[in-house]
Amino acid sequence: MFKILVVDDDHMICEMLKLMLTHKGYLPFISNKPDQTVDNVLDSAIDLLILDQFIFGVSGMAVCKELKENQLTAHLPILMMSADNEIKSECLAAGATDFIAKPFDMKELFLKIETILMDVSIDK
Repeated sequence: MFKILVVDDDHMICEMLKLMLTHKGYLPFISNKPDQTVDNVLDSAIDLLILDQFIFGVSGMAVCKELKENQLTAHLPILMMSADNEIKSECLAAGATDFIAKPFDMKELFLKIETILMDVSIDK
């Protein structure tokens, strides 16, 4: 069972994703504390991070970059999300595996998740 960490400060999005991820057979973890992301990833052996770009004034791109620069977490695939579709290329440049714009279609989200996790399975 793949473990997915969602880091977002929007409670409704977190609860919706938790419900949908569980329904699809994933084990979701939810956090609104971007400064704890590295510890959460390592403590729970996370397979995929879904990371919001703007979290309580913290840049998701900075969190993404921190994860990619840490040799213990550099392998982690990161799906970044934002209501600002104009920052997709910046998120990818920061190390994100993929990007999805809010509001997102659930079918598109799960297609991205499945594609990323398929790549993770092949690499293992």
